[in-house]
Amino acid sequence: MTRTFDTFDDMAGKAATLDDVAARAGVSTATVSRYINNPPVVAKATAERIQEAIAATGYIPNLLAGGLASSKSKMVAVLIPYLTDSIFNDTIQAMVEELSAAGTTVMLGLTGVSEARTEDLIRAAISRRVDAIIFTGPVTAHVEQMVRRSPALFIQVWDLPENPIGIAVGFSHQAAGRDIARFLMSRGYRRPHVVTAQGTRANMRRDGLIAEWLSSGNSDPTESSVEVPSRFGHARRIFAEIRRLDEMPDVVVCGSDHLAQGVIVEALAAGLRVPEDIAVIGFGNSSIAGEMRPTITSVDVDGARIAREAIAAIRKRDGATLPDERLIDVGFRLVARQSA
Repeated sequence: MTRTFDTFDDMAGKAATLDDVAARAGVSTATVSRYINNPPVVAKATAERIQEAIAATGYIPNLLAGGLASSKSKMVAVLIPYLTDSIFNDTIQAMVEELSAAGTTVMLGLTGVSEARTEDLIRAAISRRVDAIIFTGPVTAHVEQMVRRSPALFIQVWDLPENPIGIAVGFSHQAAGRDIARFLMSRGYRRPHVVTAQGTRANMRRDGLIAEWLSSGNSDPTESSVEVPSRFGHARRIFAEIRRLDEMPDVVVCGSDHLAQGVIVEALAAGLRVPEDIAVIGFGNSSIAGEMRPTITSVDVDGARIAREAIAAIRKRDGATLPDERLIDVGFRLVARQSA
């Protein structure tokens, strides 16, 4: 007997089939298949019923050649928000190189900050029956519904949510923020200015830093915010804001190395010495951090290890069973250089 479902939520944990869509739309599976492959050949009213049934059941067509849903596709989707000035670049490059060397095809998708675009890319990955989805963005309720029904292993990287859908490979952003605050205090800084990108993880680091800073009886730091992704070009506005403060900060904490680089350039152009007049801290330990003059103090995250752990989880995956270890903390380290 064909299954029927009243709502999308009724199918939690189950992947909808062509039969489910056909039953809900009141048509044959052949009609549904024709609509999926060539929508204009189906009558408008019928097409609307099928589309409503697809939306209600959460059905995602199998676009894998031959429709062999039970076989390994040897394909992995890697979804990141952006590439320009991205702190994910080293991690992504390590993943792509190792996966490609193992004969796995990598689908790289740029989600931007759009929830709709993110959901479209995840749906496209699932429809091609990828073995895994490696994801760096925020998980919406609809994304969670889709990936819970998919046999693909869902891997969140650069984050450690308490209850990941699949597994998570990352680090605590709040702990990173607390470590930055401790570093500032240990080096005698008293007037930090915190520059935060408008993203969830950046705000977690900001919250951790400020909580630790205030817990030691210090005054509130001054703050600025920038759009995501933070980049070199934001520095001019940030530095102008700093110059208008009643008292100049003695250290600027930036959410990325590219932004830190820009702040250093602006400070030097204004005749200030770094770090004597104003210190600067970045995040991500990109190649520019060690090559800039002065070199940039930054927080290093082992992107290569994140890549290795994600790939190891994909290789160990046995059917639909999740690995025993679902939270893998790769940690971080603060690298002190010339800028602070």
